[in-house]
Order: sequence, then C-alpha cells, then structure tokens
Amino acid sequence: MKIAMNTGGGDAPGLNAVIRGVVLAASQKGWEVFGIKYGYQGLIDTKQIIRLTPEVVWDITNLGGTILGTASKGDPFKYLVRNSDGTVAETDISDKVVSNFKALNFDALIAIGGDGSLRIASEFMKKGIPIIGIPKTIDNDISATSVTFGFNTAVNTATEAIDRLHTTAKSHDRVMVVEVMGRNTGWIALHSGVSGSADVILIPEIPFDIEKVCNKIRQLELIGQNYAIVVVAEGAKPVGGDITIIEKRSDGVVRLGGIGKKVAEEIASRTGKETRDMVLGHLQRGGAPTTFDRLLSLRFGAAAVRFIAEGKFGTMVALHSSKIHAVPIDEAIGKMNTVPLDSDIILTARSLGISFGN
Repeated sequence: MKIAMNTGGGDAPGLNAVIRGVVLAASQKGWEVFGIKYGYQGLIDTKQIIRLTPEVVWDITNLGGTILGTASKGDPFKYLVRNSDGTVAETDISDKVVSNFKALNFDALIAIGGDGSLRIASEFMKKGIPIIGIPKTIDNDISATSVTFGFNTAVNTATEAIDRLHTTAKSHDRVMVVEVMGRNTGWIALHSGVSGSADVILIPEIPFDIEKVCNKIRQLELIGQNYAIVVVAEGAKPVGGDITIIEKRSDGVVRLGGIGKKVAEEIASRTGKETRDMVLGHLQRGGAPTTFDRLLSLRFGAAAVRFIAEGKFGTMVALHSSKIHAVPIDEAIGKMNTVPLDSDIILTARSLGISFGN
C-alpha cells in the first residue's frame, strides 16, 4: 500500500503524534507513507510531497504543530486563482487533485482535520479517493467522537493562564476577563473555567445578560471577595445580540474575537470595578501536547492504518468511551458537537455558584 496523508485547518497539539502513529503502524505492514504538505497544496503542486519514514518521525510525538504544515485556506473546490488583470476568481480544481492522486499511485488518503477539512475529504471521497478521516480540533466541536485530540492541551493551557490571573486579580481587587477559543462551542471555556475556579463563564450555547454578570460580581463583593475571574468563549453573545467578528473572508469563513474586550468594558462601566481583559488566542494551539493528547493521537494514527487494511474507507476514526471506532465521515460532519445544557459539567458549575449570565 502507498498511503498519502495531510493535515488541514488550524494546527493543534498532537498532529505530529498522529503522523508518527500512521508512519510507524504502516511501516510494520511494509507500506509506504507520503506527506502532502500544506493541506491539499501538495496534490496541486506535487513538489510539496515528502516521503515519511520511521527515521523522519522517531522523535516528533512531543512536538507541537505539524511537520507537514497546514492551511486554513486553499479548498480545491473553491480555489482562488489570480487572473492576468489582477482580479481573483474562485475555481474548482478538484479534478486536478484527483488526477495527481491517481498518477502518483496512492492507494488511500488519511485526512487529518476539523469540520472544514473533513467536509473537503467527504467531497473527494465522492470523487473516488479512498479516504480515512481523523478528527482534529482544539474546539472539540466534531460530533460522532467523544473528544478530539488537541482539546485537552488547549484546556490545560487555558486553565494554567486562569490560575495565574487569580493572584494578580486578588492583589489589585480587579476583574479579569479571559477570552478563550472555541468558535461556536463553549467546551474550552467551560472545562477551563470550572477547573480554574472562575466566577463567571460565558459560552455560545447560553446567551448572556451582562447585568446578571455584573450582579454576580457585586454579590462577590458583599461576601468579601473583591476580585473576579470571568472566562468568555470567543463565540459567546449577549441575549438578542450577535457574535463578535474580527474578519470575514471572501469564502465566507469568519474569525471570531473581541467579545472579551466588550464584556470587560461593560463590567467596568456598570460596576465601577477596575477591569482588565486578556485574549489567550493562539497560545492554546501551541506547545507540546499533554500525555492524554499524545496517547489519543497515536491511537488515532494507528487505527487509521488498521481501517485502511480492513477497507473501511469513507469513515472517520472516533473515540467512544474508551474504545476506537470507525464512523461514517458524513455522520461526523452532519452536526456540530455543542455543549448540552443539561450536561453534568454545567450542573456542577451551577452547583458551585458559577454564573453563566442567565
């Protein structure tokens, strides 16, 4: 077998561990593995393809990022091409990708990515490319799997930051507002906020009333706590309001952010408390993966090779409870994995007195 593999979308801790898992598992079977660099760019410009041998991946399990590079743009079905007059046009060059894949005699493609990357993989599957998907996102928003790799590391990073902010907030009697990633889901904010002893957690699944957030801060002062920690997911929004967008690209993809600053300004204005905001941003993507993410990534990579051997194409590697399963890719991308409002963690947070602004 001759396997191609790519990593698409935003980077996440554990990508290199997945690559290592695939290469070593394939090597045990005498199979060859090739890395497609920068998403699908390597199948558009075939100079961007590298041979992956055990020697290349021996020591990359603990490394953040991806040795293959990644791309959040460059969808071959909506590829942007610059015309001679300087204008940019959207063109479907997916047939070229399929042609190059076949010309290089690849037998399967392992597509590692989030919802967007898996949707592209699903389209190529319909064009005849045998595909196994591996879910990757720090946001944990892919359904059909209990968890995605990268999420645990991002939560650990956010929790450590919240821990550090407690001491400075307490020293100055300040309100500290921490904005974390997660796009349209609140998994990172919820897990890190509860673990980091936040007083308020604002997530996309629960639109918030800023006055109720301020009331929580006032109540804390009445019992002698003159500081507060507010964790805000980047996709959080007020009741009747919209999400805060930094940028909207020509392909319709938006960058979220800025809600933390708005919440901080409102808190300062309404309560008179000195308030500071902090955006963790890409710190949550970087650095070495946790033990949990390393092991999960290696398991996902090895499982993808097993599923190729079993002919389970068109599926995605998924974790259910403690076991690895193959689920249809279309099932995985059909619905976003949002935080259930009756989840045990939500109930735990409410029992601890944490406010969700509602």
